[in-house]
Amino acid sequence: MKFGFFGVNSGILANPDTMVSVAVAAETNGWESIWTGEHVVVADPQRPPSPVVPGTHFVDQITSIAFLAAHTSTIRLGTGIVILPQRNPVVLAKELASLDVLSGGRLEAGFGVGYVPVEFEAIGVPFSERGVRSDNHLDAMTALWRGETSFEGPFTSWSGVEASPRPIQAGGPPIHLGGGAPATFLRVVQRAHGWYGFLTTLESTASSVESIRTLENELGRPAGMGPVCISVSPAEPVDQDLVNCYRDLGVDRMILVRDFRDVARGPEPTRAEAVMRFLAETPERLNFN
Repeated sequence: MKFGFFGVNSGILANPDTMVSVAVAAETNGWESIWTGEHVVVADPQRPPSPVVPGTHFVDQITSIAFLAAHTSTIRLGTGIVILPQRNPVVLAKELASLDVLSGGRLEAGFGVGYVPVEFEAIGVPFSERGVRSDNHLDAMTALWRGETSFEGPFTSWSGVEASPRPIQAGGPPIHLGGGAPATFLRVVQRAHGWYGFLTTLESTASSVESIRTLENELGRPAGMGPVCISVSPAEPVDQDLVNCYRDLGVDRMILVRDFRDVARGPEPTRAEAVMRFLAETPERLNFN
């Protein structure tokens, strides 16, 4: 089991000094990875289905990972997640390839399709197209990372161009897709290295893993990708018994949150001290080794 920490760029931690302290503490204490998250804009006033309180700080993920890569040397750096249809895939592919190079090949690239219509309206992307755009964007980015000089898709096409530098990790960084819909599981099996479940329960994870493994068996996997890697951020407090239960379900990585209230609102250095204690105490408590 691998262990990651989620939320390094948001809420009470969204302060440059705090972000560095958290990243260094995670690396020093043996965490495998740290993960960022995003909502480019949030609904104000908050209204369903937005999960975010107005005034919550999300430091841009690309900027955050580049910043933290310069202060660390071994810990994996994950986007958990980039809302993919809200981005230009050619520009994003360049940014992520550059991050992989600058971090020495430590990037884990997490994406999702999004589910808050008002956020799409502000960015100017049709909400109804988010699924097909995500498929197009994933295919376009991986084509660029492989060095393909032409690509034809419904939203992105090019001919006679290439983008360098390419990622250090062959074919690009590992791709993880978030979400719990059947279309997500199909996208995971056909286009991704892993699935990232957020606010999971044992029951929801068991169902998701079963769906993914069934599709793997029915459809097969792209050459060289291997079985889908399963990562989760449980909704409930995590102890050793829960770790064992998730391991028994086939989970490969647990991406932990000390308290989901930590990712709301803005920087609070005093509250961030509790996160530092969590990062120091959890490896022994959950027997990371």
